[in-house]
Amino acid sequence: MHFDHHYAVRVDWTGNLGTGTDHYRSYSRAHEISAEGLPSILGSSDPTFRGDRSRWNPEQLLLAALTQCHMLAYLHHCAVNGVVVLSYTDESAGAMRTAGNGGRFTEAVLRPRVEVAAESMREQALALHGPAGRDCFIASSVNFPVRHEPVVTVRAAE
Repeated sequence: MHFDHHYAVRVDWTGNLGTGTDHYRSYSRAHEISAEGLPSILGSSDPTFRGDRSRWNPEQLLLAALTQCHMLAYLHHCAVNGVVVLSYTDESAGAMRTAGNGGRFTEAVLRPRVEVAAESMREQALALHGPAGRDCFIASSVNFPVRHEPVVTVRAAE
């Protein structure tokens, strides 16, 4: 059995500086991303492509989606397998190669730092990154490798 899920977002370009796109340098890449009932996200292009570094760019948002999705799948696997996660942080990185007018991501590396409740959970906590990576909807949708470099620590006794 399968289920279809549908998502909707709106993107509004807010970068018309008065003359529209009459020249490559005449417009801002500023835009707003919104969805019903959610706060807006201020977006732009990467600063390399004349974007505003104080706004999120699509490449960062793609990496954030991969990182979030892996975390949520991982926490699910831990919960149903008796691994008590007390904290989770991931400082992920992605690489993109451009050529001419195009480009593509070549890889993403997720670096989850997980703290578990007991030493007996450490090995399984590491192993569960595999199934979480396979179950991540976003990772399953991209055409580049998503690697994992997890570190698991155990909360010190108080």
